[in-house]
Amino acid sequence: MPFTLSDFCEYREEIRKSRFITYAAPISSPAEAQAFIEQHSDLNATHNCWAWKLGDQYRSTDDGEPGGTAGRPILAAIDAQDCDQVVVLVIRWYGGIQLGTGGLARAYGGGANKCLQAAPKVELISRVPLRCACAFSELALVKLRVGENGGLVVQEDFTANGVELQLAVGAGQIEILQSQLADLSRGRILLQR
Repeated sequence: MPFTLSDFCEYREEIRKSRFITYAAPISSPAEAQAFIEQHSDLNATHNCWAWKLGDQYRSTDDGEPGGTAGRPILAAIDAQDCDQVVVLVIRWYGGIQLGTGGLARAYGGGANKCLQAAPKVELISRVPLRCACAFSELALVKLRVGENGGLVVQEDFTANGVELQLAVGAGQIEILQSQLADLSRGRILLQR
């Protein structure tokens, strides 16, 4: 089961006089990843190398380091930690000692790996889109039951007769939630795909 980060994370280390700072954060879009990279990159640093992964989409860059020695190892670290919806930025200040291609790959990939290992993670749950309708008086309890089952209320539309809800619920929780909502409403609330 893939994970994402629950919050921003940082890791610092020095390797043969080069300083490395690794930042990692959760993302929900490619634009959010680029905004994070632009916000946290240090223009005074020698290199700002990064990678992000969002489902089937991913990007990485070596930012002037020899090809395949920074971006790919960072992306490999994201995969190794079973992470998704994550951006990782590794900033390097050159210390005067060449690390070689293997040393660079170990430094960038290792920093990303250590940062992600220490980061607070949240399991990603694939959710099924559902909808239902309830009375105004039942809304608070419906939201409570959806939350208890790890679901999300995506949208609420108030009508003359009550509230129409768009939900996202894990596939394994649909039957339990349906039973709870039926008990709550004497069988009136039905989940529909």
